[in-house]
Amino acid sequence: MSPQELRAYFERPIAELLEDSRADAAHEALLDQLESGAVRAAERDAAGNWNANTWVKQAILLGFRRSAVVDYSTERFAFFDKSGFPARQLALEDGVRIVPGGTSVRRGAYVAKGVVIMPPAYINVGAWVGEQSMIDSHALVGSCAQIGARVHLSAGAQVGGVLEPAGAVPVVVEDEAFVGALTGLFEGVCVRRRAVLAPGVILTGSNIIYDLVHGRELRREIPEGAVVVPGSRPASGEFARKRGLQLAAPTIVKYRDAKTDAATALEEALR
Repeated sequence: MSPQELRAYFERPIAELLEDSRADAAHEALLDQLESGAVRAAERDAAGNWNANTWVKQAILLGFRRSAVVDYSTERFAFFDKSGFPARQLALEDGVRIVPGGTSVRRGAYVAKGVVIMPPAYINVGAWVGEQSMIDSHALVGSCAQIGARVHLSAGAQVGGVLEPAGAVPVVVEDEAFVGALTGLFEGVCVRRRAVLAPGVILTGSNIIYDLVHGRELRREIPEGAVVVPGSRPASGEFARKRGLQLAAPTIVKYRDAKTDAATALEEALR
């Protein structure tokens, strides 16, 4: 089925799809199209805004609903998961380097040529990982998250999945961004091109992001080329003041320059 045919099929009422004998074949076609990159869970429009492809996320959710838990166990390890979403079996010609040690890529995830995945890492269904990106140890690319080209997700980085509700925009990390170790990106935040997140930065949909360079407050989006570090601000109220309590306040301290580029460059020799 073509992407257009898949869309028309999965935009039908859920009650019809649950009873349709063609649903299993359509589900497999959807996973194939996601893995080839012909279909995406979210896309950027001409104005630079990211929008969820609601029908894709609805189709993934339908696949979970129609699947039963089955036994995927091997001789040494026990695994039990939904039958519609097994681990993806990549081949040498896919051009992806997966270092041994416990990494898993789920069916329905797009992983471009030149991607390097260090163990253990996990890439969930509906995710997109662009060419020559690095997914480092203990990193998560959650369901439907969109990771651009030449992105570095450092060790322990957590890019949360946003599968429900179907209309919610997933987490996006655009091209050439650098995501430091032990960072967390959740609730549909967007990290624009060439931004740099220092280790330990946590971003959610409700965070206030303080831009010290331009003297402004932002939400949900890190501007292009921004350099963000963990910060703190006093918690409000007398109770908090007496106890010296602080709240997390991710802070933009500068915008990317030649020194930043040198510090965050991916080492081609290691590839």
